[in-house]
Amino acid sequence: MSTALLLVQTLNGLQLGILLFLIAAGLTLVFGVMDFINLAHGVQYMIGAYLAAMFCAWTGSFWAGIALTLPAALAFGLLLEVLVFRHLYGRDHLDQVLATLGLIIFLNQAVKTVWGAAPLSVPMPDLLSGSIALMDGLLYPVYRIALIGVGLATAGVLYLLINCTRVGMLVRAGATNAPMVSALGVDIGRLFMIVFGFGAMLAGFAGAMVAPILSVEPGMGDNLLILTFVVIVIGGIGSIRGAFVAALMVGLIDTLGRAFGPQLLRLVLAPAAASQTGRSLAPMLIYILMAAVLFYRPSGLFPVKQ
Repeated sequence: MSTALLLVQTLNGLQLGILLFLIAAGLTLVFGVMDFINLAHGVQYMIGAYLAAMFCAWTGSFWAGIALTLPAALAFGLLLEVLVFRHLYGRDHLDQVLATLGLIIFLNQAVKTVWGAAPLSVPMPDLLSGSIALMDGLLYPVYRIALIGVGLATAGVLYLLINCTRVGMLVRAGATNAPMVSALGVDIGRLFMIVFGFGAMLAGFAGAMVAPILSVEPGMGDNLLILTFVVIVIGGIGSIRGAFVAALMVGLIDTLGRAFGPQLLRLVLAPAAASQTGRSLAPMLIYILMAAVLFYRPSGLFPVKQ
């Protein structure tokens, strides 16, 4: 196990964790404040990537494309909230799961109709292209480091919004006791709309930022949605701090487990058996972590105080 490989995989794990946090932050608020299960949240991540690809192609500028993607992702999220989701708030969770599952299928087909089934790409901005030397003989892409920095900055801004503003106070109060917030005269419908739109914008922003390093294609958010729910369960439903800590844990454990699991198993197993067992065990590590957290802390690591 070399130091260079450990450093690279740690940065890759941080990058995955930051990406999961940007998606999970909005989803945990929607789930915690609105008690609404939105399986279509990963689709909003996909829509953000497609919007970034479209706007970057139209404007010829990565930065202009990102600037246009954010309000467009917000508007798309609000449109879904008005047309679909607000009609499901009073329904049970099974109805919400079935409706949002149908929305996933519909929007995956819709992007194929609008943009085609072929993967799209977003050009890397010149300012963030190239690599930086982390140590002798080890280069790491500048854009990936910038992605980690942008994610950490977004987490800091989100922390200030939730803990230091009136809207954040209402969101925290809604996550604790939504009926009481409504009884005190707060327009809970408007609060729900703000939370949902903001969550959609965060997911779209995550899709836009990752578009230059991944293929933009239909269904790209489906696998990340599963990891996002794991993050929410580990961190605690409705907790931004929990989502941040759990996202970094999941990103690091998943990445380092896949990279070094087979090598560690070679200490106790034959090389062939260690390689096969490591490849099989590595994807299970985050679910083992989730099971352990649920066993010892059923409400998650940082549950919202009731």
